[in-house]
Amino acid sequence: MVRAAVLPAVGAPLEVTGIELPEPGPGRVRVRLAAAGVCHSDLSLSNGTMRVPVPAVLGHEGAGTVVSVGEGVTHVVPGDGVVLNWAPSCGTCHACALGEVWLCVNALNGSGDVHARRGDDGTDLHPGLNVAAFAEETVVAASCVLPAPDGVPLADAALLGCAVLTGYGAVHHAAKVRPGETVAVFGVGGVGLAALQSARIAGAERIVAVDVSPAKEELARHAGATDFVLASDTTHREIRGLTDKQGVDVAVECVGRAATIRAAWDSTRRGGRTTVVGIGGKDQQVTFNALEIFHWGRTLSGCVYGNCDPAADLPVLAEHVRAGRLDLGALVTERIALEEIPAAFGNMLAGKGGRALVVF
Repeated sequence: MVRAAVLPAVGAPLEVTGIELPEPGPGRVRVRLAAAGVCHSDLSLSNGTMRVPVPAVLGHEGAGTVVSVGEGVTHVVPGDGVVLNWAPSCGTCHACALGEVWLCVNALNGSGDVHARRGDDGTDLHPGLNVAAFAEETVVAASCVLPAPDGVPLADAALLGCAVLTGYGAVHHAAKVRPGETVAVFGVGGVGLAALQSARIAGAERIVAVDVSPAKEELARHAGATDFVLASDTTHREIRGLTDKQGVDVAVECVGRAATIRAAWDSTRRGGRTTVVGIGGKDQQVTFNALEIFHWGRTLSGCVYGNCDPAADLPVLAEHVRAGRLDLGALVTERIALEEIPAAFGNMLAGKGGRALVVF
């Protein structure tokens, strides 16, 4: 029996309770969690913005130690440190054949499986986004574990599983920020802080952080922001004022709200690029007129998991960490227990802090 944070139904409060995990069968791995990050996607799953089979154990950003492996698993052994990969690519679908593994149509198939059972009443539980990281231990498909990089503490390595891959990939893969360019990052949460650091690593000349909370300025500047703008109806004008009235080359939107996406678009120069990382609801409608699309020549693109291949990008990120260019600890503003996840959700809704990290 292990403790886990269970979502009993969409919109219901999380319940910390004991669950029964099976021993790993063929192609499966049991992992003892060191830490799990509380991501906005977990909140979106809990409130129904994103669909998830319920009841479920949420949590998809985590790292830990292999406890045992099932038949056929050879790339990790008991005692190995691993980072959880919540969206493993199948390697055979159309997107994978094109090399776009972040768009794999089969990546989340495991979310519909029965993952464990509640210890009190035997109810079947599903693994939210495949890996069910809000638990002391989890059992996942072998494709959902990647060897943890050397020289990175396991608790910090948890952040590599989503926030850092997403923020880094949004800057380096989706937006393709070049040295000397100007960048605006909208939303200074865990992903936004990773994007700010990544823009600095990419050699951006001016990096503008935008958030609704003035308390985020210190976090943003520590991550690499050269300027901080408090979100308002005139945000795009303020950003254009900081860039000789031209606008930034790249805007990275990490909020997922129609108004923020529109502001990010408006803040870019003619020919600029806007990358949308934030996950918004179907009710968030963004509108443009045909003439402005022609006149501005801008590009608006979505970004899934940072357009990353985790197996290829984790070693690159690890090298940035070891070299001191990427500070994982700077993303974390609170270290919490399982019981404190609902409070962390509340902080996200209120726009407070960076990443909350559940430490086991």
